[in-house]
Amino acid sequence: MTAYVLGHLRPQPPLHDDVFTYMERIQATMDPFGGRFIVHGETPDVREGTWEGDLILLEFPDIDSARAWYDSPAYQEIKHLRADHIPGTIMLVDGCGPDHDSAAMAAGIRAAVAQQG
Repeated sequence: MTAYVLGHLRPQPPLHDDVFTYMERIQATMDPFGGRFIVHGETPDVREGTWEGDLILLEFPDIDSARAWYDSPAYQEIKHLRADHIPGTIMLVDGCGPDHDSAAMAAGIRAAVAQQG
């Protein structure tokens, strides 16, 4: 199942030269794990709640590939180039798959809650 890496980054202009080096090198760290950018540095059109910063969304074939990329020596070598200069949060998450049914999910959660109550 497809997995994603979500980054909520809050860059402080002007960007440090290390950040540009990170941007130039990151794709090469993702390639061996089948990773690709879906969203890169876009500021979301916020409709509910608040958001400060940029959204980064990477896609990997599965969660094991995403974890292997993040933990890889190649990525760990460059991670500090971003992290030292841009605060943010990075998360790895499984996708829900093409057959996801939110109504069935709600029914299952509702049944579990009813059994507890």
